[in-house]
Amino acid sequence: MFHDSGSLLGQDQVQLLKEKASVQASVREEKKLMVENAKLKNDIEELKKQLLEKEKKRGVQEVVMPSGVECSSKPTPPKASDPVAPVVSAAAAAVQSPSPKDESKKKKPEKKGGEKAEKKAAAPSQEDAKVDVSRLDMRIGRIITAEKHPDADSLYVEQVDVGEASPRTVVSGLVKHIPLDQMQNRMAVLLCNLKPAKMRGVVSQAMVMCASSPDKVEILDPPSGAVPGERVTFQGFPGEPDKELNPKKKVWEQVQPDLRTDGQCVATYKGAAFEVAGKGVCKAQTMSNSGIK
Repeated sequence: MFHDSGSLLGQDQVQLLKEKASVQASVREEKKLMVENAKLKNDIEELKKQLLEKEKKRGVQEVVMPSGVECSSKPTPPKASDPVAPVVSAAAAAVQSPSPKDESKKKKPEKKGGEKAEKKAAAPSQEDAKVDVSRLDMRIGRIITAEKHPDADSLYVEQVDVGEASPRTVVSGLVKHIPLDQMQNRMAVLLCNLKPAKMRGVVSQAMVMCASSPDKVEILDPPSGAVPGERVTFQGFPGEPDKELNPKKKVWEQVQPDLRTDGQCVATYKGAAFEVAGKGVCKAQTMSNSGIK
């Protein structure tokens, strides 16, 4: 059996060429990896410098950077002993967490706003205060004179002394319930801090408080000895009245349903009597368990 020596030689050459090409490819790959490693090292050094600069600007204590960090083409997860880990975490903390100076800058406006909110909560405006009878300015008054309204058959126009320099004009719908002669020179309880309202062309500056039902109305009588201008108070409901009730807040509308005479005709708010200090309580003449308005 004969062998073709030329054929064998050609095969060897082909094999050698393949091996040479493979070696050259490996060398090229190795050079490429070396170049990439060198570039990565330069990038890392540059990043280290940038992070240190940022830390210095933010006032973070300088972190000692480890030298000789090697990179490979196959990244491996950092180990517990890896010196790169604390550098990255410290830098990340510096970037993510604001410095104490930044924190103080951010907190200042919040603190200022908080103080305003606390002051507002500590000293609420009178209009936002709790709604109860103490918000009403009820005073003893004396109806000096009363006459029929010139343009309304059901209304009286009264001049009332409530302890001020001059009498107040009050318009009341009492013509059908109280004879005109009983309106003259009589004591009454007046609500004095309603917003003045025009009634058929006449501005009313207060309201006469009355026990009231659909069929009957009685003006509340102050206690004996009470004088114009004295305040009507309610035990358990301290506080100063509003200068003028804001109609939008509807304080009167919220308080009025709890104003009633009791079984002995005493005027009350949630069971607390209309009282004049040292003088006694205000009462209706005959109307018990009735609403007051």
